[in-house]
Amino acid sequence: MTKEKWGQLRHKLLKTVGQNNYTNWIEPIEFRASGDGIATFDVPTNFLGNYVNQNFSDLILHELRAEDLSVCRLRFAVPVPVAAEKNCGSVDIAAQKKPRPATSKSNGAMSTAPLDKRFTFDTFVVGKPNELAHAAARRVAEGGPVTFNPLFLYGGVGLGKTHLMHAIAHELRQRRPDLNVLYLSAEQFMYRFVQALRDRKMMDFKEIFRSVDVLMVDDVQFIAGKDSTQEEFFHTFNALVDQNKQIIISADRAPGEIKDLEDRVKSRLQCGLVVDLHPTDYELRLGILQSKVELQKANYPELKVEAGVLEFLAHRISTNVRVLEGALTRLFAFASLVGREINMELTQDCLSDVLRASERKITVEEIQRKVSDHYNIRLSDMIGPKRLRSYARPRQVAMYLCKKMTSRSLPEIGRRFGGRDHTTVMHGVKRIEELKQQDGQIAEDLELLRRALEE
Repeated sequence: MTKEKWGQLRHKLLKTVGQNNYTNWIEPIEFRASGDGIATFDVPTNFLGNYVNQNFSDLILHELRAEDLSVCRLRFAVPVPVAAEKNCGSVDIAAQKKPRPATSKSNGAMSTAPLDKRFTFDTFVVGKPNELAHAAARRVAEGGPVTFNPLFLYGGVGLGKTHLMHAIAHELRQRRPDLNVLYLSAEQFMYRFVQALRDRKMMDFKEIFRSVDVLMVDDVQFIAGKDSTQEEFFHTFNALVDQNKQIIISADRAPGEIKDLEDRVKSRLQCGLVVDLHPTDYELRLGILQSKVELQKANYPELKVEAGVLEFLAHRISTNVRVLEGALTRLFAFASLVGREINMELTQDCLSDVLRASERKITVEEIQRKVSDHYNIRLSDMIGPKRLRSYARPRQVAMYLCKKMTSRSLPEIGRRFGGRDHTTVMHGVKRIEELKQQDGQIAEDLELLRRALEE
């Protein structure tokens, strides 16, 4: 098998394992050699190799055999520097019966999960929806003492949480190589915890996680509902805070809104700086496209983008930056293949499926955020149990907009507002219908919010 053949097979695996698993576990693998029925792959860390060996080896073998390749076993190895190769060779993960907890070090910084070299502060486009998150991430990336711990970043898919997490880790490696920085997903944290329990190596687990200088955990909502993992995470969190070590967390929603997360864990996560990465606005999306065009021109210098195309894409693809970037990449590749200029006609032909899928779909969560921002109240107060008029009226406005601007049923809307009954939603909608006719301020608020949501 050649490296080119592995590249083709690797992308076939994407359809089977999904984008998240592919990015975290399959993409970092590099084919080295094959012989005697064994295919050897280079992996960046022992942990990653062990995980792939245990969870994806059968699938990889199946794909290799489907290509009539005579491979009956996989071997995952961590390559070592050339100077050390004569003495110790590489670490054969397939041969380890009881792998010890492993981390990789780069310039003294410890990192479990692979970092994407594209995700740096230089490539992060800053706008009003993400400027606070960017500033806070920059501050902790300096490696000095900060007044908030932990830093908790949250937001929907494709808004830049993981980009900022990787950027912090990259920056810390450069600025403070003396610091031990441990970056991993909550899923990896749980896997290592379970592995340590199984191998009776909890002391090794505790030593690694409580001896770091900076702990970074991505997608912490994954541990919700997993009691033992939450308990260990809680104790790890406390131990690091007591030592004045920095913790950086990301999730898809605020701590108080993560279902099945223990109250004591929520409380700990809320004790620092909690920052929301808001959905992108038009100006930010346009800025992202302009920066990506400059990168694409390095690969396709002959291509020109007609005026109005970027503005069109920034308006039409508004929910997910990853989709926006992917659409631009496809557009440049298509234009290069057919030898045409990137104009509106080509854009609509090439991206017809993306444009259809990206037709504006307003969510309940987006409405809740916009309304709470408009009335200057916390989202948790608006969807919580408090009945004060300062919270109840915005709550009713949000319910009304959810009914008018989404396809959600009344019971579904009620569940999104702290588990309220559908009759409560009906009452709220009816009340706002009445006030809209009587109160000019309410009517103006509704119009402003509708425009903001349809932007």
